[in-house]
Amino acid sequence: MGGLILKLRPYEELMINGVLVENGDRNTRLRVKTGGAHILRLRDALKPDELTTPHRKAYYVAQLAVAGLIPDGEAADILAKAIETLPAMPEGEDLAAYVAQRDFYSVMRALRDFVFPERAEGPIMDS
Repeated sequence: MGGLILKLRPYEELMINGVLVENGDRNTRLRVKTGGAHILRLRDALKPDELTTPHRKAYYVAQLAVAGLIPDGEAADILAKAIETLPAMPEGEDLAAYVAQRDFYSVMRALRDFVFPERAEGPIMDS
């Protein structure tokens, strides 16, 4: 059975199709079965004042697309240009392919180690 699996900590917040949702007082595991839903865990989100590196800027654009705040086509155009100028690329990842497929979750996952080096081992989201 496929779908996006979200593992939420107590009181963790996420955005689903632009609606802010907060988990209750226990760990929760959710499976999102509907494709095309815009879901972003806020612990994986950057704020505009945190865009201090090219990797963070690219991650932020992917984040906006994942949250449904900018159209996929616009995000793909911006990211296609941005990844050409990244000073370092994630090892073993093909960002251009992810962008072409409009797989912005994978873009975020690939850039995670550059954006959140302190969390290099943990997943952004399971799929």
